[in-house]
Amino acid sequence: MTKPFVHPQGLCESAHVGEGTRVWAFAHVLPGAVIGRDCNICDGVFIENDVVIGDRVTVKCGVQLWDGVRLEDDVFVGPNATFANDNFPRSRQRPEKFLATIVRKGASIGANATLLPGIEIGAGAMIGAGAVVTRSVPPLAIAVGNPAAITGYVDAQREERETLDSVTAATAPGTAKSRVSGVNLFTLPLVKDMRGDLSAGEFEQLVPFVPKRYFLVFDVPSREIRGAHAHRECHQFLICVRGSVSIVVDDGDQRQEYLLDRPNLGLYLPPMTWGIQYKYSGDAMLLAFASHNYDPADYLRDYAEFRALKAKGHG
Repeated sequence: MTKPFVHPQGLCESAHVGEGTRVWAFAHVLPGAVIGRDCNICDGVFIENDVVIGDRVTVKCGVQLWDGVRLEDDVFVGPNATFANDNFPRSRQRPEKFLATIVRKGASIGANATLLPGIEIGAGAMIGAGAVVTRSVPPLAIAVGNPAAITGYVDAQREERETLDSVTAATAPGTAKSRVSGVNLFTLPLVKDMRGDLSAGEFEQLVPFVPKRYFLVFDVPSREIRGAHAHRECHQFLICVRGSVSIVVDDGDQRQEYLLDRPNLGLYLPPMTWGIQYKYSGDAMLLAFASHNYDPADYLRDYAEFRALKAKGHG
């Protein structure tokens, strides 16, 4: 058993500190705090009573973790990151209960970032240095700026622009396979004419299912994301008929990002594919065909549940 290490100039009042955890100089841990195993609590960190920290967490210098903060396993918190727990603080006026801020497993918080109370940072997400995070951030998202906005997704390889240009330059149908299992980017026929252009596709021949439903997504504020779910049985085919939108597809192992920016590009998503839509242009209109009628039970909205099912061989 490796006992926790506390630097001679550190103060750890908590008896709930896991094996192998190191508390360095000028850090102060209050009695009610719970800290897991193999954590690194660096110089000048203050940890209040109602704080729970998982295993293998790193908290760099100058961070204060106030009541209500929860850091799951393998979280990284950069120097001088700030956690707030009260939206309307007043001197000597304490709320009945402070708002919780939860940072899920494997997420990273950059140096000098500020997190407002009552939000959740999803598993594996990356918060950029100096970001001001005012709303919850989904799993694996990269959020930067003030207020923080999603600019990408961790390990989501973006399709090269040259590849897309060469594919969409053709007028004959074509298919480009994704690194994500079962996902394909289709080039739909494009007929150019002085009277106007035309693009069309035939279901079951080009599009690999017969739709029972369609929906349109439009007027999406640029910082918003859509989707962020998977379907158990439903197939989807997406076409951005106007403007542009970025689509992230994920099979639980591989992740890839596509830019749909012309009406003769279609993206096929088989069942058990996690899909995210973001970076909508102001004029974007996304047309989606679905193989099934709407059924709330067909949706998987929790990324951890989705990955667990994929690991068991579903889809």
